[in-house]
Amino acid sequence: MPILSHSKTLAQSPTFLPLPLISPNSISRNRSIRFLDHPSASALKCTSPKRRISAFSIMNSSSNLSNGIEIIPLGLEEELDRFIGVAYKLADAAGVVIRTYFRESFVILDKVDLSPVTIADRAAEESMVSIILENFPSHAIYGEENGWLGKDKSADYVWVLDPIDGTKSFITGKPLFGTLIALLHKGKPILGIIDQPVLRERWLGVRGRRTTFNGEEISTRTCAKLSQAYLYTTSPLMFSGDAEEAIARVRSKVKVPLYGCDCYAYALLASGFVDLVIESGIKPYDFLSLIPVIEGAGGAITNWSGHPLNWETSSDSQVTTMIMICSTHSLSLSLLGVGGWNFLTY
Repeated sequence: MPILSHSKTLAQSPTFLPLPLISPNSISRNRSIRFLDHPSASALKCTSPKRRISAFSIMNSSSNLSNGIEIIPLGLEEELDRFIGVAYKLADAAGVVIRTYFRESFVILDKVDLSPVTIADRAAEESMVSIILENFPSHAIYGEENGWLGKDKSADYVWVLDPIDGTKSFITGKPLFGTLIALLHKGKPILGIIDQPVLRERWLGVRGRRTTFNGEEISTRTCAKLSQAYLYTTSPLMFSGDAEEAIARVRSKVKVPLYGCDCYAYALLASGFVDLVIESGIKPYDFLSLIPVIEGAGGAITNWSGHPLNWETSSDSQVTTMIMICSTHSLSLSLLGVGGWNFLTY
């Protein structure tokens, strides 16, 4: 029987079994991934390729690159392992809180924007904040529930936290929400985590390294044609006006449109199961952690116009919303070849 890649093994089994969380110290930076073509792979138009990184950011960045992976300053590289260790502690602490309340009775409140918030959201964020303050008192923090926390109006290092991305899924007992954790250095995300605490699944993206799922390297799959793409969006109701018409055009062009996955959709894209994710109403704590995860798996993540996502890291920054697109690298190249994302423009 052939040895299958990690993502293909998952693809053949519809059951997501809880997996043990892997210590960051056990993650190999240069681990090679074994791959043998599945007998039916040649029949697929969207297939999982051999593991390689060719990040979309290469085309838009002036940074030094080696083999498709961005090279970061040596001093920062030496700090990354410590940052990863603390980030894992944050996800672990938030997970303990979230599992305590999952599918239990609790009070649900509405924020000013009428989005729901629970005691689990607030307690999970507070648990992460306390760990950051203990380990990095000079770092600033920006959380969905508590906003900017820092001694100054700006900082070289900023942690961006979304304790429960997909609170509506959490409230209704659907385990497709997740904890999002990002660390920014001088405005750029250098570390990102998507953590599903109920299924015990964790995606880690680190600038200059390959994305991992529970410690195993992963990549997006090959899908160069929109007509063969699987599209996820949380809900078509998130779009209105011209954007509603634009997403309808995209929906009519893809092979399969899917809904209701929250941040889990981005994780599935990074793991090579879907090809395109388009969301509206996205804020900094929704997208900053995704950038290292998606790009480290070989995908592209941009705004509606095809430009890189960014956020000014300061207490005075306005939290604006946007429409965001994540795609596989090959699909992005195909779209760029016919004028980029212009067919989406409204």
